[in-house]
Amino acid sequence: MADVRTLEEHASFGGVQGFHEHGSREVGLPMRFGVYLPPQAKQGPCPLLYCLAGLTCNEQTFAIKAGAQQHASRHGLVLVTPDTSPRETGIPEADAAGWDFGTAAGFYLDATREPYARHWRMESWLMKELPDVLASRFPVQADRVGILGHSMGGHGALTLALRYPGRFRSVSAFAPICAPREVPWGEKAFRGYLGDDVSAWKDHDAVALIERGGRLPKLLVDQGGADQFLASQLRPERLEQACRSSGQPLELRRHESYDHGYFFIASFIGDHLDHHAAQLRAG
Repeated sequence: MADVRTLEEHASFGGVQGFHEHGSREVGLPMRFGVYLPPQAKQGPCPLLYCLAGLTCNEQTFAIKAGAQQHASRHGLVLVTPDTSPRETGIPEADAAGWDFGTAAGFYLDATREPYARHWRMESWLMKELPDVLASRFPVQADRVGILGHSMGGHGALTLALRYPGRFRSVSAFAPICAPREVPWGEKAFRGYLGDDVSAWKDHDAVALIERGGRLPKLLVDQGGADQFLASQLRPERLEQACRSSGQPLELRRHESYDHGYFFIASFIGDHLDHHAAQLRAG
């Protein structure tokens, strides 16, 4: 049994929203995550959907703001909301580098550059360690797993699904950073975590991964037209172009009046959970 400490639990739409912590061997520090168990979990294991949050967020942000529990309850989906980076690492630079790098800005990759290489192992935590923790403690169907994300988390959802073919039956994103090696957020993160060799950045760039042959299940992406980061950081047209050229199925929906925040996510989260439920329940 995994060493998991429950920090708090709340009744929600017939199920339970909990927040938990465990000592991570990959990160070398305690890591926190949320789990929503729908009412169907009382009868047996349910499909699992990872929900990756964006810059400045933590394990509670998506769970509190997105309004996803009501739809997860309807479909019988377990929702997992991981934290966005290690905390209290003892690295002064992690807290002094600005809101878009360091603490709360892990970019869902394993850092190779010091001083971040020791603790910034978000990819290994999510892909190698957390699944075993969840399977040992919660009623989840480990072979029916989906992933979605917002902004930096949208980048994470796309790149992790592309880097681990077959691990996720369903994928979606809200306002993802589509081509991070081409925009300031990604350039800052990749240089800080991976170093100056820009060829290594392509391994964590959704557009580059699709262009070199990576494939996903049918992809749903929602983007707000009033998003203040649309042109400078997100570049959905680059994802659209890469998918069209490669034959990757993509439904890219543009919503004229919506910005980058959680009011946007809450407006369309039901569609995303419908999308995931259809693929996770199929077959």
